Amino acid sequence: MENYYTLLNIEKNASYRDIKRAFRERAKVLHPDIAGKSAEAQMRRLLTAYEVLSSPDRRFEYDRAYERFIGSKGFDYRNFLKDRADPPSQARLVFFLLLHLEDEAALEVWNKNGGLDFSLEKYLDREDWMDCAFLLAEELDKRRRPYEAFMLLLGITREERRRPYFKHFMEDVEKLLKELVRLRLKSAVDGETYLGCLESLLGLGFSSKEERRWMDAMAETLHRLEKGPAPARFACRNSFAKRA
Repeated sequence: MENYYTLLNIEKNASYRDIKRAFRERAKVLHPDIAGKSAEAQMRRLLTAYEVLSSPDRRFEYDRAYERFIGSKGFDYRNFLKDRADPPSQARLVFFLLLHLEDEAALEVWNKNGGLDFSLEKYLDREDWMDCAFLLAEELDKRRRPYEAFMLLLGITREERRRPYFKHFMEDVEKLLKELVRLRLKSAVDGETYLGCLESLLGLGFSSKEERRWMDAMAETLHRLEKGPAPARFACRNSFAKRA
């Protein structure tokens, strides 16, 4: 569990003004426009810390949780989680390792627990699950595992459409999702799986241009698999027109 006070370099009794000032100072250094793409994960962590500590209710809950899990002197939260085989502890371990930039170890735990079949959303708070899933997706993409990355990002997108949370970083989520579809997903999965992935994107609030592009790709894939006639491309467009 991340120490948000240490991350912002403030005291535990810091005022809202202190928290805001500390966030601005750190953001100037870590903002991706200044520090580059490699600082994006750190910037997300900083923003999460600011959002939690600047809300009295969320700060209270965070302080209580932090004291419970790592507040006592000499308590090793990582080993505490490693020694517990129950799914909630394993999910927290994945998130803990990702936040501490132990990416390989996090993926090892995630894989061991079933990968995509390990429902992190069942065991983590909503916000932690969404943060964890995005960090996992980035690491999976780096390791040329686009399908798994896509499925995690799809889950985030669906949840964000249902109830916004990722506002500041949804642009990054959608950018990576579309990049996976455009450049890496098709060659990594079979045709049926590719069709299913494209279909799952329709109706999620993406632009008409994006949806038309995906429906054209679906039609071409269907034709290649001999699942439908050549004019399927136009049938897809007509279907979109009716929905619009």
